[in-house]
Amino acid sequence: MSTLLVPVDFSDVTDRVVEVAARLAAALGSRVRLLHVADPDLDGFFGYEAGPQVVRDQVAAELREEHRALHRFADRLGTQGLEAEALFVQGTTVETILEQADKIDAELIVLGSHGHGALRRALLGSVSEGVMQRGSRPVLIVPARKDETGEGA
Repeated sequence: MSTLLVPVDFSDVTDRVVEVAARLAAALGSRVRLLHVADPDLDGFFGYEAGPQVVRDQVAAELREEHRALHRFADRLGTQGLEAEALFVQGTTVETILEQADKIDAELIVLGSHGHGALRRALLGSVSEGVMQRGSRPVLIVPARKDETGEGA
């Protein structure tokens, strides 16, 4: 049985990425490992005037919600008869995805593209491009849905 690594960031494309991965896993008899990479610099919140404890409390609340959301996706796949596991890891996004792919010996990485323009991608880079350029495993990119104007949903 093969393993699909499915990194998710809870953006607008996440539901579609999980849906595509579920169909692929069902067709191939694959396991699904959902991965969320938490920011390695969790103290990097600026602009809060209420002090460090408020920042720590906010970060902790956000991490708990992301953890719960990741497990909800895994549970949903389980109700579809798929073997799914949630992995919540702190680190630099591209490097962590590639490390986890190696760790679980993923045969395919399924991830979303936000559909940002070429200029932004050239200046800031993108996770999907980083995974494709620096990794050695096959990657399936699920594009963001397009509305009637051609803009990302």
